[in-house]
Amino acid sequence: MKHLFDNVSAKCSKLTTKEYSTSFSLGIYFLHKKIHDPIYAIYGFVRFADEIVDSFHGYDKKRLMQQFRNDTVTALEDKISLNPILNSFQKVVHDYNIEWELIDTFLKSMEMDLEQSAHDQESYKEYIVGSAEVVGLMCLHVFVKGDATMYEKQKPYAMSLGSAFQKVNFLRDAKEDFDSLGRTYFPDVSMKNFDQKIKKSIESDIEKDFQHALIGIKELPSEARLGVYLAYIYYQHLFNKIKSVPAERILKERIRIPNLNKFGLLFQCYLRNQLNIL
Repeated sequence: MKHLFDNVSAKCSKLTTKEYSTSFSLGIYFLHKKIHDPIYAIYGFVRFADEIVDSFHGYDKKRLMQQFRNDTVTALEDKISLNPILNSFQKVVHDYNIEWELIDTFLKSMEMDLEQSAHDQESYKEYIVGSAEVVGLMCLHVFVKGDATMYEKQKPYAMSLGSAFQKVNFLRDAKEDFDSLGRTYFPDVSMKNFDQKIKKSIESDIEKDFQHALIGIKELPSEARLGVYLAYIYYQHLFNKIKSVPAERILKERIRIPNLNKFGLLFQCYLRNQLNIL
């Protein structure tokens, strides 16, 4: 009967992904069906940790985060958890041999959000690695299905993709992060002095990540390529929209891609993948 509980757990991770992210849900849909549940499980895990530090105002976030870490360790040791999100995640960790180092690095970045509201170059790099790059590596374990040689080859590209996504998120969410959470992620930057020069410098850095990541996407296994490419195109489209607006607008509103446009990008990606012109 454990199989039934695992199915329920997987459905909880899928529901979490669909409720929180239309864009990632679309990307996962275009992965091969057999890797849907593992990626939903990874997203559910990182989403819950992120919610603790970003959304649970009025609660003891530090205690909740510590409990989430403890419960994660217990789930991995016991190979089961009554928390369905952690139960589906621990199964993926064991099925695809995801290293504890990646999980621990991610959790440490989430814990940084509890204590740190601004960053220098060193802490910014550390945060990007933990909050984004290692998540890409968790997914890469699933995509390469245990092929260690392919994993090592794809590793730097997956890290660049996670980095690009996270930095775009920082620009997109700059207003909310600063106004509601009092955070500034970009190193040695005061959002009170955020201007076009600073924005251009950040954008140049993101461009490099996108260019490097695309090299790896083209070489991904066919089961993963279209879904990852869709996420790439969505984020690049969002990035281009952010680039087109002045710095002051970033601090006044959250730049979005309408759902109708997302479906247009979906068709474009599918066609390019079919014609092998990524």
